[in-house]
Amino acid sequence: MKIAVGADHAGFEMKERVKKILEARGHQVEDMGTHTAESTDYPPFAFRVGEAVRDGAAERGILVCDSGNGIAIAANKVEGIRAALAVNRWQGEMAKRHNDANVLVLASALTKRDEEADIVHAWLDAPFDGGRHARRIAQITEYERTHERR
Repeated sequence: MKIAVGADHAGFEMKERVKKILEARGHQVEDMGTHTAESTDYPPFAFRVGEAVRDGAAERGILVCDSGNGIAIAANKVEGIRAALAVNRWQGEMAKRHNDANVLVLASALTKRDEEADIVHAWLDAPFDGGRHARRIAQITEYERTHERR
């Protein structure tokens, strides 16, 4: 699977570890930046990853910042993106099972180094449960499609 990854400076080190986790499982990784720990803004990286997923250049995306909140908010501005923050394995699994999250967001300040692989694996391995969850995703998609900002 091709997975786009991105982070701001606070998530840079975790992003580098996540790349190795993905590559060890045979995934193709597209690194959308940042490429250093020098202070930078998170929105451009969120948009790049979101657009790659939206446009089909990547099947999924993973983003990292300090709290995970800002980069998730930015990614969710890209049409068709369902970016979900997960700080533990269960949240990672539920992000896929219930929300069909196509972008996983990790919080570098909240996630222990030895737990990041479990979160990533849980999200990658979980199926989407469909059913009532598909109905809810359809409601979000319909709103996104029909409601323009005026």
